[in-house]
Formats: sequence, C-alpha cells, structure tokens
Amino acid sequence: MLDKISGKILNECMALKKNESCLIVTDSRLSFIGRALYNASLKITKKSKLILIPIPKNHGMEPPQNIAHGMLEYDVILMPTAKSLSHTSARKKASRRGARIASMPGITVEMMQRALDVDFDKIKALNEKFIKKINNKNKIEITTREGTDMQFNLKSRKWIGDDGIYTKKTAFGNLPAGEVFIAPLEGKTNGTLVIDSSISGLGKVEEKVIVQIKNGFIDKISGGDKAIKFQKLFKNRLYKNVAELGIGTNYKAKITGNVLEDEKVYGTFHVAFGNNRHFGGKVDVPFHLDVVIKKPVIYADDKLIIKSGQIIE
Repeated sequence: MLDKISGKILNECMALKKNESCLIVTDSRLSFIGRALYNASLKITKKSKLILIPIPKNHGMEPPQNIAHGMLEYDVILMPTAKSLSHTSARKKASRRGARIASMPGITVEMMQRALDVDFDKIKALNEKFIKKINNKNKIEITTREGTDMQFNLKSRKWIGDDGIYTKKTAFGNLPAGEVFIAPLEGKTNGTLVIDSSISGLGKVEEKVIVQIKNGFIDKISGGDKAIKFQKLFKNRLYKNVAELGIGTNYKAKITGNVLEDEKVYGTFHVAFGNNRHFGGKVDVPFHLDVVIKKPVIYADDKLIIKSGQIIE
C-alpha cells in the first residue's frame, strides 16, 4: 500500500516526468517513507536523489546550508520530515526557482493510506468555490460551544488553497492536503481561543487549552498539563504572533493528534503562531506552530460561511 500511495503522490500530485529531477529530503525518523518515495521516483526518472538531514528543534528552522543550496537544483522536491520545512527560506527560494514542492512533516503510513486516498480534483473544486466566496471579506468572527470567540482582520490579505495538486512550476503545499488559509493582519487579532482537538508536537488535547489573544499576540495561556507544555514553546514575543487562520477541506482526514492531518479535517479551523512571511505575512522567525479546533461557527463580514463544522455551499 505504501508503494501504491507513493506512486500516486509522484504521478498525480507532482506529475513527475522522466526527464525531470527529483529530490527526497527526509530524516532518521521518517527515512522509511522517504525511501518508499525515492523508490517510486526511480520508476519515473533516473535523476532522483535521497538526502537525510538532522532533526531540528522546531518547525520552521532552516535545513543545513548545503541542503538548502542543493534544493535549488531540482524540479520536484518531497519533504517527509519530523519537523516542517514549509516555512523556511530554503523552501521559498527553491519554489522561486520553479521547483514543485510537497512538505509532509510528521506524516505516517496510516495517514497516507487514509487522507491521501482522495479525489484531489474534488478538494480543489471545494477550495476554489470557498475562496471565491470569502476572498474579499475583511473580518472573520469565529465561535464554538467550547468557548472560542475570535475576531480576525484580513484586509488586503488573500486566501490560499492547498488541494494536493502541484503540477505547475513554483507549486507548493502539504500532503495530505485539503485546506484554505490566510495570514491575518499582524496586531489585529483578538479574542479567546479554546483548543479542543490538537496542538502541533503535543498531540491530542484531553483538557481544553485556553488562549487569550490581544492585539495579534498570545496574552495568556491557561488549562492543565498540556497548557503548561504549550506555554513553554514560546521563547519570545514574535513566536506568539497570530500567523495563520486556516479551514480544513479534506473529506477523509480525521483527528489523530497529528496536526499535519488534523488541520485538514473538513470543517475544522486552525490557528498558527510565529512565522507567516512565506504566505503573505510580515513575521519571520524560525517557529511555526498550529492548533486545531473543531465544530466552529464562522462568519465572514457578518455572512455565515460555516455552521457547527459544516461548510455552507
């Protein structure tokens, strides 16, 4: 099954051709998935390479300089790594050079079998329809029964869709895919965020984590043991920046405690803190951390767009 899904990624998601080059960037924790992707790529092109990198402390930290430089030489890059390389200058520069890139931080075999066994065109159509509805809205308000009550200012910012189809030059996204996301205006997000599903790196949330946000930054965190661990992740003020607002659109994804999949679950929303420079924001720090919340009610400029986790089409 891993061989089949790896082939699907190379053929359907990346459209790798026999005259193109392919780079697999992985590490000791996910090398078995990296090798499966590498073997699948060799069935298409002889110009493929597998590279292992050290596991960094945080998501968003830059890879070694020689790896970053090497990424500039490839047409297709797959990154099954323990920590995300999505929000790095290395990835951004490779994209600018024309590489088609898929990031897969923390991916598992079970996740591949479930959340990648999808109709990518169906997800693309949903993303495009949803973005068309909300792209020029300035204000987003989100509430949940658990106590979330948030306000985001999106003026002049654009939503981005991630559908898993990276067949054109510079295309980039996550696998599994299935979300729309945006960088809210810095310094403008306010409210209470009650995390009830998962936190990147900390897994499922058993006892709710309550985050007070004031003028675009985390102001206070409360809850149980997981809240204490969550608090310790923020080394400086810019790490506490509200970097991203996203909505899941993958109809096969489910909450597992692994945010790579959790944030794609249809009808959930996620908020990320830290770096947003590479998708329309202004904050550039070696840190990007997502949290996932289920069954939101979301209004865009006072128009209902999601009701209890169901996208209104």
